[in-house]
Amino acid sequence: MNFDIYEWLNIAARWIHVFAGIMWVGQTYFFTWLDGRFTEMFQKPGGAGADDHVWMVHSGGFYTVGKQKKPQIMPGTLHWFKWEAAITWLSGIALLIIVYYAGGLMVDDNMEETVPMIAGISAILLAWPVYDLLWKSKLAKNETVGVVVSYVLLVGVIYGLTHLMDGRAAYLHTGAMLGTLMTLNVWMRILPAQRKMVAALHEGKEPDLTLGEMARRRSKQNTYMAVPVVFIMISNHYPVTSYGDEWNWVILALMILVGWGAAKIIRKA
Repeated sequence: MNFDIYEWLNIAARWIHVFAGIMWVGQTYFFTWLDGRFTEMFQKPGGAGADDHVWMVHSGGFYTVGKQKKPQIMPGTLHWFKWEAAITWLSGIALLIIVYYAGGLMVDDNMEETVPMIAGISAILLAWPVYDLLWKSKLAKNETVGVVVSYVLLVGVIYGLTHLMDGRAAYLHTGAMLGTLMTLNVWMRILPAQRKMVAALHEGKEPDLTLGEMARRRSKQNTYMAVPVVFIMISNHYPVTSYGDEWNWVILALMILVGWGAAKIIRKA
């Protein structure tokens, strides 16, 4: 048997990354769909009745799910959804290191590696403070303005990366950057907000519902980022129509818009 540790690390990281990503994105879209059904109920004439619930069947089991209008502590175990995000991100960063930083695929034969590596790492590290500051600012209180500014900044990063490193590496670093934003949304904004609300309930206090709205907004943004990230993940199999094209940055910029459009449709399905 030909044992190559590099190949095994590569395939193991990909396997973990893809499967964890499936669980994370699947749960995100499931809860988005579920929230949409309750929103429809609560907005219908007369509001939701006492018996309004979502009735589902899966794998031979029948389920009824309700949504609290006012948060309250319930008996039993409170379930959190967080490790899928962490595992997806950690395995993705491991894959980035194995394939690009250690594997020498950052640049083509005519390019030097130092500047591209600095650019890629900087994009991943600096994206969060810029994104988080933007969406906490007064500017982003108008969601359309926030989206437009975010898109312009994102296209600027894509243009810079595709002109500093190999196209495939630029695409994957863009995906790593978006994946980092999604993960930090979960761990830095959504989970802390949920914990504060649960802690307030345990103390017999009214939870701050603005925390829930903020968490809901960041979760919504994750559903929009997820679709372009998946496109980036599969794009490395199609160099002619994606990263290998002379206008690769334009292609990715357009596909992000397509992904956002798809996410909007899926969220309402």
